[in-house]
Amino acid sequence: MIEGVVIKKLVKHCDDRGFFAELVRDDEPELLSKFGQASWSMSYPGVIKAFHYHDKQDDLWFFPSGNAQVVLYDLRKGSPTYKKTEVYYMGEENPIMLLIPKGVAHGYRVLGERPATIIYFTTESYNLQSPDEHRLDWDDPEIGFDWETKYR
Repeated sequence: MIEGVVIKKLVKHCDDRGFFAELVRDDEPELLSKFGQASWSMSYPGVIKAFHYHDKQDDLWFFPSGNAQVVLYDLRKGSPTYKKTEVYYMGEENPIMLLIPKGVAHGYRVLGERPATIIYFTTESYNLQSPDEHRLDWDDPEIGFDWETKYR
């Protein structure tokens, strides 16, 4: 596992009315060391939103609807997992929270035939005058990730 990445499996409490699940709590500092901002986004089937990384903020991702292939790549030179790539499958089929530490490039591809919705929390608020966001191409040769579905 990439150094500093944290996964929280969500527990759904179901009954005849529906379900309830906690996403993040203030007594889970391993998930969100401080609150900066909460955001909500939707992407259409097949869309790839990749890659970007941050110098100052951690991201905590959750896909409440749809499904996504999430790819992480460790850019932190001092990290024991430097240049390691990991893939997570998140969404309705695997409801987890994924903490992405600063310095780890991240992106996702929407899987299936329905849009995917992501809700994410950050440790810093977005600063329009000085965005903490660095972009890499979705097909960056250093990362070398193959986004094609493997038919097995």
